[in-house]
This record gives sequence, structure tokens and C-alpha cells, in this order.
Amino acid sequence: MGLQIHFVFDPQGWCCMGMIIFVWLYNTLFIPQIILFPHYEEGHTSAAPILCYYLVSLFCIVSLLRASIADPGKLPERPKIPLTEQEFWELCNKCNMMRPKRSHHCSRCGHCVRRMDHHCPWINNCVGEDNHWLFLQLCFYTQLLSSYTLILDFCHYYYFLPLKKVNWDLFVFRHELALLRISTFMGIIMLGGISGLFYTQLMGIFTDMTTIEKMSNCCEEISRPRKPWQQTFSEVFGTRWKILWFIPFRQRQPLRIPYHFANHV
Repeated sequence: MGLQIHFVFDPQGWCCMGMIIFVWLYNTLFIPQIILFPHYEEGHTSAAPILCYYLVSLFCIVSLLRASIADPGKLPERPKIPLTEQEFWELCNKCNMMRPKRSHHCSRCGHCVRRMDHHCPWINNCVGEDNHWLFLQLCFYTQLLSSYTLILDFCHYYYFLPLKKVNWDLFVFRHELALLRISTFMGIIMLGGISGLFYTQLMGIFTDMTTIEKMSNCCEEISRPRKPWQQTFSEVFGTRWKILWFIPFRQRQPLRIPYHFANHV
């Protein structure tokens, strides 16, 4: 299944997503210029930290952009309901359309989404069945990039040898301390916020419950038997190959599991 382009026209979401992109651009442009390249030129570090930093940064922005434009699982206006699964569909009381169980109507987007977890303003999109895996990758690589940036900020002052020559841009040289303080502040804020969100998402997958289901306290969903964590993660990422769970460039192929199996097994 190819990745369908999905745009949400929401100025508030665009603003939130723009803030995330600004933080990413700031760290990607200034951290290598202030820390990595100067110390590499003087032989304090190898090229490996530079390559790793840009690789993590690339994975982070790719997962962000793909999660924001991916179709989260929007239901068509006239869905084709298999005869064997009709009893596991229900009528939405907001848009009067048939939808499979565990779907939810997003008031901000104006349509129902299969296995919707929540609407995230930071990606300006819903998090649903078809882009949940990208949202998890975004949380993971944002934590990794923020942690890496904080470590570099610390090492620049307390571990690396002092630089002997200054060949930076004049603006960067004059405002080095301020730029690093801003980077450290943004890194702490991003790491703290994303870590809590990522933990919540992981617990939801382990228990096979979405955020909306947890908030609604649905006794039927809570009392159903739990599936093994390998199965729930495989359903979210669309593959049982665990190495592919970390690759944001691939196309997700959903595991063919009927909705009644997802609800009652």
C-alpha cells in the first residue's frame, strides 16, 4: 500500500509543526558548525560523530514530514464492508457513516479515522492506523537527536580539548555561548516532552489500547484478552522484521488481520 498524501488545513497545526521544524533546523545548522566540524578539523574527534548526527537528523525530519502528510486511515465515504465483518462495524453518530470498531471521528479533521490514537497538532495530522508507526519513529528519533545534542553541548565545554584556532563564521563566533545555551534549553524541553509522550505510546501498544480508548475507560476494551507485544508492534509497523521498525523510508504493508480479530483476540 503506497503512502497517500493527506493535508490538514489548520493554521494552529501549521504553527506547531513550524516550531518543531525550527528546532530541527537550528540544531542541524549550528551544532555541527559550532562543535563537530571545528573539533574534527583539530583532530579531537573522528568523522563518525558527524555522520551519526546527520543520519539521526535525517531520520528525524523524514519521519516528521511523512507522519504529517500520511493518510492516518481516513475512511472513504462509502466503504465496502465484507459480509463476514458487518457485525463488527458501527454507525458514527457525528458523520452518519459506517466505520469499523476502534475507529474514531476527529472533530478537527471532520472525518473518521481507523484505530485513531489522537489528533496531534505537532504533526498537524491525526495519528491513526496508517501513520502511527511514523509517529513512533518521530518520537524515537527526536529523543535521540535531543540527547545527542545535549551530550555534544556538554562535551564542548567539559570534555573536548579547547580549540586552538577559530575559523568559524563571525556571527557564530561572537554568539557561541548564547547559541549553545539556546540549543541546550530547547534540547531539555524537547527531550522532557517527547519522552513522556513516547512512554505513553509504548504503553498503549503493549496493552493494545489507543489513547482515546484509555481516556474513554471502555470496559469492553479493557477486559479483552491481551495480545503478545510482538504482535501488537508488528500490527502497528506493518512487518514482523524488527529492523524495519526503525526505517522511515519504506512503505508500510498492513498485516492482514480482520477487525474482529483485532477486537476480540
